[in-house]
Amino acid sequence: MNSFQSAVARPTTGALATNKLIKNTYILLSMTLIFSAMTAGASMMFNLPHPGLIITLVGYFGLLFLTSKFRDSGLGLAFVFALTGFMGFTLGPIISMYLAQTNGSQIVMTALGATGVIFLGLSGYALTTRKDFSFMGGFLMVGILVMFLGGIGAVVFSLPAVSLAVSAGFILLMSGLILYQTSAMVHGGETNYVMATVTLYVSIFNLFTSLLHLLGAFGGRDD
Repeated sequence: MNSFQSAVARPTTGALATNKLIKNTYILLSMTLIFSAMTAGASMMFNLPHPGLIITLVGYFGLLFLTSKFRDSGLGLAFVFALTGFMGFTLGPIISMYLAQTNGSQIVMTALGATGVIFLGLSGYALTTRKDFSFMGGFLMVGILVMFLGGIGAVVFSLPAVSLAVSAGFILLMSGLILYQTSAMVHGGETNYVMATVTLYVSIFNLFTSLLHLLGAFGGRDD
């Protein structure tokens, strides 16, 4: 009887831990998205320039490293907000650039709406079906690295066609990353809500900017 009770208690405890992880992740994700929107709005309000590729990369990877290093402490939360706030700051000038176009408001709102629909749809699918998408890990890692290098190359050598291809690739990869990360929380592949939040935030951020780029291009932009 005792062994039976222990066997029942283990999955019950695991389910509670998973539910707590998912709850904490989405609460923190919501807070970081709001904070990021605030910093983006502030940079737009004060018409601040984009910091540039090098500062963006240094800031992103530096804050990402610190977040990962202190993920099990209170400092981890502080660095999560520092990271997402910084990314919001870099996003503000980009949004301002699109809003300056004739149909800029429509492009931004369409990209924002599509991002929300894709994220909620994929997250809901992974949570309700509880399918294991861990098999996508290797493909996503290689794909993101290739697209990242391709994106840098497109910026450095001014290759608009490659830049559009990279944006399309990132939309697919970020969609896959949302499925992968949500599945990892459900199946125990991720147990830290700070890192889960960062992964989902980065997915949403890249999804939005990639959609913005594609919609802007098809809406008449040349870059």
